Amino acid sequence: MKIVILDALALGGGVDLEIFNSLGDITVYGTTAPNEIAERVRYADVIITNKVRLGEEQLSDAENLKLICVTATGFDNIDIEYARKRRIGVCNVVDYSSASVAQITASMVLSLLSRQSEYRESVASGEYSACGAPNILSPIYHEADGLKWGIIGYGSIGKRVARIADALGCEVLISKRTPCDEYRYVDVATLCRECDIITLHTPLNDGTRKLINAERISEMKDGVILVNVARGAVTDERAVADAVLSGKIGGFGCDVYSTEPFGAEHPFNEIKALQSVILTPHMAWGSIEARKRLLQEVKDNIVKFFDGKIKNRIDI
Repeated sequence: MKIVILDALALGGGVDLEIFNSLGDITVYGTTAPNEIAERVRYADVIITNKVRLGEEQLSDAENLKLICVTATGFDNIDIEYARKRRIGVCNVVDYSSASVAQITASMVLSLLSRQSEYRESVASGEYSACGAPNILSPIYHEADGLKWGIIGYGSIGKRVARIADALGCEVLISKRTPCDEYRYVDVATLCRECDIITLHTPLNDGTRKLINAERISEMKDGVILVNVARGAVTDERAVADAVLSGKIGGFGCDVYSTEPFGAEHPFNEIKALQSVILTPHMAWGSIEARKRLLQEVKDNIVKFFDGKIKNRIDI
């Protein structure tokens, strides 16, 4: 069996790709440019990829291809209809990073709510030592207890975040495709109007693209804290940047972007250095524990597929 890994650098360091050696002949590429895909996968039986886009243009000459394994939960980079047409199996991995993403979500919210970067700077800069007072209590910060925390998307990550918010004393509001019984269920518009904290955990699809746009932001509370750990395009990034600059959004955390990495023309360059903003490089999913679970699940997906069993299949 010939297995090709197209973008190993997306998996980060500290993980062992030799886990796949027992399955066949492994070829590992750190990155793969669009014009390199077709040649690299021409003789592959299995492709392992994180973000590389795969469709008819890239796969038409890959006559041996039987399985595509996505090292992620989201699979919007794969042309599923073309895979079905070719009878190529497609597998993703679910729930491997829920704890990691929920942890980063909560840490962003709490850091923004507590203004920790500014307080840390007051000590690091020497301001505290020179001020002559036993404490510094500016800027004003707020407790989470009693605030309304809105969660858009209530899969395994959203559920973990809801439990954290509940434990902090927040009133939890949920917006998802179908009602839930655990917490108060509302539509997106109501959630945006009522909540002090809003965190995004929904997949990207036609219904969620630019779900958080200028109109929805205008209905939010002044000073709202917004955190996006879903997909960059779930928000209108220009509208978000404008709302941060105007102060409408009082704290913004983001780990995902419509273009990754984002370039010089991206609107977030205008806000990335602000104290009220935490931008991270799509790392929330990637604790070492999560990445080890991910690779083990990918291996299991391959083994099960060639044993004729169904596991994590998204093409059927």
